[in-house]
Amino acid sequence: MVGRGEVHPDKIAKVEALAKDVLAQRTTALIAIRGVPAAALQSMRRELRSRGRPIRVAPNSTIRHALERAAKKRPSLQPLLAEVQDQTAILASEVNPFSLADELRRTRSPTPARGGEIAPADIVVPAQTTSFKPGPIVGELQHAGFPAAIEKGKVILKRETTIVKAGAPISREVAGLLTRLDIFPLEVGLSLRAVVDGDTFYPPSLLAVDLEEQRGELARGIRLAVGVAVELGYVTPATIEPIVARAYRSALAVAVALGYPTPETVAPLFLTALRAAVAVGEVTRQNS
Repeated sequence: MVGRGEVHPDKIAKVEALAKDVLAQRTTALIAIRGVPAAALQSMRRELRSRGRPIRVAPNSTIRHALERAAKKRPSLQPLLAEVQDQTAILASEVNPFSLADELRRTRSPTPARGGEIAPADIVVPAQTTSFKPGPIVGELQHAGFPAAIEKGKVILKRETTIVKAGAPISREVAGLLTRLDIFPLEVGLSLRAVVDGDTFYPPSLLAVDLEEQRGELARGIRLAVGVAVELGYVTPATIEPIVARAYRSALAVAVALGYPTPETVAPLFLTALRAAVAVGEVTRQNS
């Protein structure tokens, strides 16, 4: 029996186990899970767990107590406490924070609005010819603020329109029409609230990096640096082969120009002589 005011031993054990897991790993992340359907969440958790990113879903009170306990030994975890709000999951792993942010972004996908949600960005409806047949739908669209009209027997939206501003609620009426237009203004998936990597706290804005773009920029920079080093004859493990190859081509060209025979220059020397002989023959023929 647990007396009034006492905490059940199972809850204490869960807090202690979670705090131990957090302290055992370098990276601790808080993840927002609101709006993710249960089946989709389970699938995402399985996929991430298979890559060594185990997501634990627990009551906020359990997460908060575990972080408070862990922060006594690792104070860098303290800023995460302010981020334990709404529907939250926690992840403790050795994963690089930027890689984790990229993986979580890939879990997100467009989803239709149902009405009552807050628009995360301006919802813009382009001018278009719709698939609707003329009828009451024109009045419904106009009533909801869509610039609808009938043209050549088809329902059209005459101009691009911002139907809902960022931060404004999406009405049920507008949500239904957006879905019928195949416009899905929301996203469903996991998103980062905050991450602590070792002693460093990262808000999600600092982790919004396109890793593929950064890899491409790095590769272009490496190619440029290698090209400059080869041009200067600066020898490194990355430049030794192209420098030697360039020197070989230059030496071969000089030897051919001087008519110096070697196993490597015999063929181009014969070819040069043959071209000269042909040219002489052509001049002789023209003068005869």
